[in-house]
Amino acid sequence: MQTTLDTNQISLEVYLRNLISLSLLEGHQVAIWRKPKSHFLQVLIDKTGELKRITPNLEELSSGFIVHPFEDQEDKKAFFLTADTYFKINLQTTFEEQRIYLEPISSIIPKEKSTADINKNFVAENKFENERIAEPCSKTDFIHLVEKGIKAVEEGQLNKIVPARFKKIKLNDNFDLVSSLKSLIQSYPNAFINFFHIPTVGTWIGASPEILIHTKGDEFYTISLAGTQKAQGDNPLKSVAWTQKEIEEQALVSRYIVDCFKKIRLREYDEYGPKTVLAGNLLHLRSDFKVNMTATNFPQLGSVMLKLLHPTSAVCGMPREMAFDFLSKNENFDRSLFAGFIGPVNIEEETTIYVNLRTARLMQGYAILYAGAGVTEDSIPEKEWEETEMKCDIIGEHLNLENKF
Repeated sequence: MQTTLDTNQISLEVYLRNLISLSLLEGHQVAIWRKPKSHFLQVLIDKTGELKRITPNLEELSSGFIVHPFEDQEDKKAFFLTADTYFKINLQTTFEEQRIYLEPISSIIPKEKSTADINKNFVAENKFENERIAEPCSKTDFIHLVEKGIKAVEEGQLNKIVPARFKKIKLNDNFDLVSSLKSLIQSYPNAFINFFHIPTVGTWIGASPEILIHTKGDEFYTISLAGTQKAQGDNPLKSVAWTQKEIEEQALVSRYIVDCFKKIRLREYDEYGPKTVLAGNLLHLRSDFKVNMTATNFPQLGSVMLKLLHPTSAVCGMPREMAFDFLSKNENFDRSLFAGFIGPVNIEEETTIYVNLRTARLMQGYAILYAGAGVTEDSIPEKEWEETEMKCDIIGEHLNLENKF
């Protein structure tokens, strides 16, 4: 006999588990996220059943969530989830106090949904543009790729290159998506915690440290983020010592942003940094850039800079076109949505797009973890491998993982 689920008597975790399970079962597109330093969990559900591909002209879009692959930008390349349903959950107040504002799970639910009800609806095979998921490269192969990148830099073909790799990890039979999201939210307060599901395209979870562009009112904002070290000691922000290689790597990213401003003849901007920032258990160097779009008479700056910046030198390399060509020829896998960009668009009159980093694709029975490393002429191949291992662990340790394949 079917019974109605009483939202007076369930926890937030049970509510989310049921909401996600039913949304996936009904073929809806879903995005759930928590912005850095925020105590609100935001939920968006697209119930249209339509796979929308759009050109990312942000100012012209309705409220929604954008997902763009790593590939360089072309017309109608981005996926767009329309905000048919959108609501926020305040993580600092009780669930019971908010339930009247939340999306009804369903008028009739046979029983509380289990983790298996969600997992069986993960996209088992990605049919997105006939993408092929290759086998992970070995440590030896990745080091060889880094060495090839160093040689290209030394020969003057590139200033920087960012080779990436992935690894497959088996998920526990009782893998719990909601528990993983909760763990990421608690562990990484300064990251963009996100989950999104697009039928036939992919199911992803992540904790990105890197904003690509942000617009709100008349303010445009972006950052340059590069350099990676493991946080150590009681006060890692004060004890860190950056190498010349890491300082130069971050400076290259900053210079690229300034060069983009110059291309569009924008001279009125504020730059702050670089400074050391903490992202999970990793440290990075970051500089901040701000522009007043009203004062500069540039209301479309968000869309213009998005096109100029992606893929950034932090995930691709410099010069961008040559770096992209190098990666296309030498990486043995399709990055798909890794190192692309994701985020809410025109939600509460604000757009915030993040680089899709520290991310994992959830498949039926396993997860695929992705990571890249910035390579310059001063790079040490062994250390670049270790950096990718650390970055994979950012997500991996929160997925209740068992052994590697």
